[in-house]
Amino acid sequence: MALTRYALTLEFDGTPFFGLQRQKDGPSVQQAVEEAVHGVTGEEVTLHSAGRTDTGVHALAMRSHFDVESKLTPFRMGEAINAHLRPAPIAVTHCEAVPEDWHARFSCIGRRYLYRILNRRAPLTLEKNRAWLLSPECDAEAMHRAAQSLVGHHDFTTFRSVHCQAASPVKTLDRLDIKRSGDEIRIEVAARSFLHHQVRSMVGCLALVGMGRWNEDRIAQVLEAKDRQELGLNAPAHGLYFVEAIYPEPEGGI
Repeated sequence: MALTRYALTLEFDGTPFFGLQRQKDGPSVQQAVEEAVHGVTGEEVTLHSAGRTDTGVHALAMRSHFDVESKLTPFRMGEAINAHLRPAPIAVTHCEAVPEDWHARFSCIGRRYLYRILNRRAPLTLEKNRAWLLSPECDAEAMHRAAQSLVGHHDFTTFRSVHCQAASPVKTLDRLDIKRSGDEIRIEVAARSFLHHQVRSMVGCLALVGMGRWNEDRIAQVLEAKDRQELGLNAPAHGLYFVEAIYPEPEGGI
C-alpha cells in the first residue's frame, strides 16, 4: 500500500523533555509524537524534523513529517494526534499531506529562532522556564550593535559546542536583531542552519556586553579567535524558541 506523508507544525513546551530527538535517558518530543501516531494508526513511524532542540528549548512552529499507510484526512490526523498527546505540552497546530519528496529537514532552506531575556530584579512567576532572568540592567542597543559583527559568513568555532556533529564550523548568519520592549529583550536570529549551541553561545556573550562586563568590540574578537575557550557565557536553554522553518515556494503547493 502506498504511504501518505503528513507534515506537522508542532508547538511545544520543552521543559519536561530531554530535547526534540529521541533520547536513551529520558522523554523527548519525538518519542511522544511517534507514540501518539501509533495510537492513532497502529503503525510504527519515525518523525523527521526541521531542527533539533536541547533539553528545555521550546518551539512555536517546528515542522516535522512522518509516513503512514493510513488515509485519514489531514484535519482528522492532526486532531487525533492531539487527542493522544494529552496531557503532554505538545500540540499539532497544522497538519497536511505533502509530496513524498518533501522532507522536513532536507527541504528546509532557513530557520529562525527567538531568545527571550527578562531584564528585571523580581523573580519570574508566569514566565518561569520561558525566559532567562537577568537582574543587572542591560543595554539592548549595545547588544544589537555588537551582534552585527556576527552577521554574515564566518567560522563560528568559538560559539560551537564541543559535542557539535556538524562537518564544518562555517555558517552564514542572515540576521541577528536585538530589541527591548519594557522589561523584555528579544533576540531574533535567522540562518539556513546553526551549529549546536550556537544561538545560546552568542546570546550569552551578548548578554555580557549588555551588562557592561564586555565592551562591544569583544564580540568580534572572540569570533575571530575561533576558540571555544574564549566563550564568555552560554545562555540557558529555557529562553530559546524555535520560531520558523522556511521552505522554497512550492510549484504545486503543500
